[in-house]
Amino acid sequence: MQAEQSRLYHFPVSFFSTVMGMAGFTIAMTKAESIYHLEPAISKVFLALTLCLFISLLLVYGAKLLKEKTAVIEELHHPIKLSFFPTISISLILLSIAILNINIEVARVFWIVGSSLHLIFTLYVMNAWIHHDHFNINHMNPAWFIPVVGNILVPIAGVSLGYTDISWFFFSIGIIFWPVLLTIIYYRLIFHPALPGKLIPTFFIFIAPPAVGFLSYLHLNGELDNFARILYYAALFFTLLVFSQFRQFSKLQFFLSWWAYSFPLAAISIATMEMYQRTQNSLFSALGVILFTILTLFITMLIIKTFKAVLHKKICLAE
Repeated sequence: MQAEQSRLYHFPVSFFSTVMGMAGFTIAMTKAESIYHLEPAISKVFLALTLCLFISLLLVYGAKLLKEKTAVIEELHHPIKLSFFPTISISLILLSIAILNINIEVARVFWIVGSSLHLIFTLYVMNAWIHHDHFNINHMNPAWFIPVVGNILVPIAGVSLGYTDISWFFFSIGIIFWPVLLTIIYYRLIFHPALPGKLIPTFFIFIAPPAVGFLSYLHLNGELDNFARILYYAALFFTLLVFSQFRQFSKLQFFLSWWAYSFPLAAISIATMEMYQRTQNSLFSALGVILFTILTLFITMLIIKTFKAVLHKKICLAE
């Protein structure tokens, strides 16, 4: 019993990043089905799996909150783990996007709850950053994008649900603070010690803000203008940048943080397929296939490695 309690105590809030990855893959699969005329049932299967995963993690983390409240409070005050709490609200927002074309009212509930919760997390995290007494520059890493830049996701479903001005509000928060955090993170990476191996996969998070920003801006603006292109090509460059570091990534031991690969890859895959739809340029079609194939291989690998880690009890351990 003590061992079980200990594992619950160390159940990380970052586990919700698996939902972000699975939801992103589901949305990418839906997009691929539409563009490349694939079997539409596949994305629905993954949507069901993602919903089950989210509910399961929510129940487990709820149990942790009830039985191991001290551990949750410690995570809320941890300079790195703090940034992963918004993965809960982002998961809800992503699920609203995935459900939008299936049941608009269910999507609306997910979107309202997710967006409201994300605003609360954003305010909490930013207050923690401002009024801290224990953070230093070495705590900074790309995961710090999650709380603030996650706001950029809101318009993707929000505009379709009729909440245009609210969507602009959230988009403005994310798009203003993205370059601020980007500057600080690059300063930390260049002039301070390298990130520990466990956090190196978070480099992939660099892809997400411009890729998601591109998709959200298209929903808000309605057309592919020059600013949209800047966002897309910035995302494409960051993709090339992290792919150029493949050798470093391939040497890493598996951690739950590997799921940081998944959502950014899904975002750039969806953005590339959207570029193909908007331009009908066959280059984007081919690139979309390549990126979606890589995403599928990564998701498959992550699912297998996570199951193995769970079976061998290598997750939810004291650090």
